Amino acid sequence: MKACERGLTLLELLVLVAIVCILAAVAVPAYRDYTIRAKVSELIVAAAPYKASVADKAQREHTLAHAGAGLTVTPTGRISGGEVRDDGRIVVTGNDASVGAAVSLNFMPSLSPGGLVSWTCATNDSTQWKYVPPDCRK
Repeated sequence: MKACERGLTLLELLVLVAIVCILAAVAVPAYRDYTIRAKVSELIVAAAPYKASVADKAQREHTLAHAGAGLTVTPTGRISGGEVRDDGRIVVTGNDASVGAAVSLNFMPSLSPGGLVSWTCATNDSTQWKYVPPDCRK
């Protein structure tokens, strides 16, 4: 007896294509959010020099009153804009071209009695929450 070899029927092939299309429809938006989240984490890293400057000045002067005076945020890399306020608050923004979505991160310093500067991160827009780290979802 000869063994009969057969491939996929047309119906089986159509079902397979439908399953692949459904998986792609779910995966593509999730992947986009994931890549934006990775780029936003680069924004946090890019803000580190500004945070270090503010912390250094606050520790030297024992106050946050003018810790951010004279600092400006330069749009480079993922940073499309931002500002450093006199009280040390840092705002770093990314736009569609730099990170894939309009995202703004606010870093607020606080000075402990021992001279330690700690930072809190927040975003102003609740629609940006899916792009920012959990610590910044305030």
